[in-house]
Amino acid sequence: MVTKVELEEAMDKRFTKEIYKKFKNARVCIAGLGGLGSNIAIMLARSGIGTLKLIDFDVVDITNLNRQAYRICHIGIEKTKALKEMVEEINPYIKVEVCQEKVTEYNIEEIFKGEAYVCEAFDNPEYKALLVNYLLERQPETVVVSGSGMAGIGNSNAICTKKKMNRLYVCGDGESDAYKGMGLLAPRVSICAGHQANVLLQLITQGDCSLG
Repeated sequence: MVTKVELEEAMDKRFTKEIYKKFKNARVCIAGLGGLGSNIAIMLARSGIGTLKLIDFDVVDITNLNRQAYRICHIGIEKTKALKEMVEEINPYIKVEVCQEKVTEYNIEEIFKGEAYVCEAFDNPEYKALLVNYLLERQPETVVVSGSGMAGIGNSNAICTKKKMNRLYVCGDGESDAYKGMGLLAPRVSICAGHQANVLLQLITQGDCSLG
């Protein structure tokens, strides 16, 4: 077992102490643990984010393995539980909170109250709209990073990050739709997940993102 001191010393060699302190003190909420959310959680864990809240109601299915972070041994296990185990294998000193619930209009306030950074990673447009609209309208302290449009095997450079509103960043190509026969494959989904994780790290260290 690697000690906490050893792991933090290794992190200090990769980041400045100031940046690593910000990462270690940060808390990120990830809503949806599919192709986007599972990969985002892994990236943030490797970056040393201190607290992750993982939200999903589903279990790992064999059809998830083509693009999500899970392995065969996780089939049939709750995604929150499987991902918590994976995060703790990377860094056992990260605090991981799990919420094994389906987000609805009835529990959304309880689940997201007080969250500063929410990563929206749902695959259902209806639930995407529910969460983003609620957070922007009802929680003025929350910044939302959302994913939309990463289907198929098209141009990876089309996937980008845009600041849509003062507290909303959207990552993706804004066009490709998995429900129109495009399919979801690991490369473009992972690229979009990388964009979302990167924006979150920028927000945590800089307070805002300069997107060029």
